[in-house]
Amino acid sequence: MRLARIAHPGGVAFASVEGDGDDAQVLEIAEHPFGNPNFTGKRWPLADVRLLAPILPSKVIAVGRNYAKHAAEFGNEVPSAPMLFLKPSTTVVGPNAPIRRPSDVGRVDFEGELAIVIGQPVKNVPAARAASAILGYTIANDVSARDLQKSDGQWGRAKGFDTFCPLGPWIETSLDASDLSLKAEVDGELKQDGRTSDLVHKIPELVEFVSGVMTLLPGDVILTGTPEGVGPIEGGQSVSITIEGIGTLTNPVENV
Repeated sequence: MRLARIAHPGGVAFASVEGDGDDAQVLEIAEHPFGNPNFTGKRWPLADVRLLAPILPSKVIAVGRNYAKHAAEFGNEVPSAPMLFLKPSTTVVGPNAPIRRPSDVGRVDFEGELAIVIGQPVKNVPAARAASAILGYTIANDVSARDLQKSDGQWGRAKGFDTFCPLGPWIETSLDASDLSLKAEVDGELKQDGRTSDLVHKIPELVEFVSGVMTLLPGDVILTGTPEGVGPIEGGQSVSITIEGIGTLTNPVENV
């Protein structure tokens, strides 16, 4: 199932996306998408609604340097354990929403990533049972103010600006995410071309590790890391990240 969050003529709702292209429809879900969703019977053509961020997490937990070649392109070693940092919930925006690039922070980079969406409250879940904790997967852009990341020595400010975590276009609940193509383009030019099989710390290990540190709540998001090829973005550009089996997340960039 493809779970989306939409703005429709009557308000905002979760929905299931069915079909593709011009025939795609969205079916409204009552209340929330966790467990066995109940449908209201309302539906609209996908073209008649606006896709929002598919989930509003209580927290976004990100994993740094989880692709060896990305760590190497900045002269870093791969950490022996997952390197965690947090992005505020206010960084989250949806498809086609602008990434608002502050004009006074120096270089700002895109980072295409596979995102895990948690489906139930979990604490200390073992890797062997990690799949039961996962609602599905979506696409993320871990936007980063690179100069601040270097100067601050910790990443809260560099990763924490409003709009610095686009998510979407929806959550795919039926997916083996262990070996998927991940590509990122800026203005149509290919910048990143990796596979999730190159993750140093794999998805079950990440869920185990993160849930050993903090309780994960339904809708929480874990960003799994980015392949090599990240680079700067400027106002007027557009970033598109495509992950096999999910779709494409596109966001314009605005200078503010």
